[in-house]
Amino acid sequence: MSLELSPEVFVIFAALVEEAAGIHYRLEDRELLQGKLAARAVEAGFDSLLDYYYYLRYDPDSAEERQELIDSLVVNESYLFREQRQLRYIASEILAPAVDAGRTPRVWSAACAAGEEPLGLAMMLAERGILGRVELVASDISRRALARARRGELSRRALRDVAEPGLVTRWVERSDRGGIVRPSLLGHVDFRQVNLTDAEAVRRLGTFDVILCRNVLIYFSDELQRRVVQLLLERLEPEGTLWVGISESLMRLEPYVTCEERQGLLFYRAGVR
Repeated sequence: MSLELSPEVFVIFAALVEEAAGIHYRLEDRELLQGKLAARAVEAGFDSLLDYYYYLRYDPDSAEERQELIDSLVVNESYLFREQRQLRYIASEILAPAVDAGRTPRVWSAACAAGEEPLGLAMMLAERGILGRVELVASDISRRALARARRGELSRRALRDVAEPGLVTRWVERSDRGGIVRPSLLGHVDFRQVNLTDAEAVRRLGTFDVILCRNVLIYFSDELQRRVVQLLLERLEPEGTLWVGISESLMRLEPYVTCEERQGLLFYRAGVR
């Protein structure tokens, strides 16, 4: 059995993973990647990582295992109301005024994990009585995470120390494993499987007033970050806004993006096309 990940095999696997999922592994991440690859290789019946690589790369029947590998590599869980102030601002200062003006604004949660981000925003919109007048699209690359999202399953971690306990009480039925989102709210979120590196898949989603791509770009290489951000900017309505995590910055991408600040929060719009 040869489940060691040599530097040479690491290089070709890292390229395969980045091509398939966008995740960028550096050489110092070799041990981390080896553990995840070895677990999947054994599960798939391989005793050599090199044989496993050749199967994934060249076998036309490997699509299912590729998806299983992606699911094992991506971070597919968050928690409700993460970076809550951003969500509150979006709900009250962007979406509510758009609804008041007679529009049906569109929101895309571009890396939604198991649905925690869009479901939290949906709860805030329901609180304002405008949920049915906002279109919420949520996507992720992980099939496993999306299956949980579509069932409305929230883990105990997702519900731990939530910033909006009143909304959770109203919309989540607690269970030993965490909770289940009530169908009357869950049905307002359109969950789709989308790879952010797939330009055609992204363009098929249409355009949006708000795009949330929070805490995911950090897993991409600098070049892939630029490509993905440009794709996202293309999907914005003329006055649309792009939101990343509060610890992330897109300032290095100027003049393609412009940064604005409101109430101590930063967001981005399309700059020079």
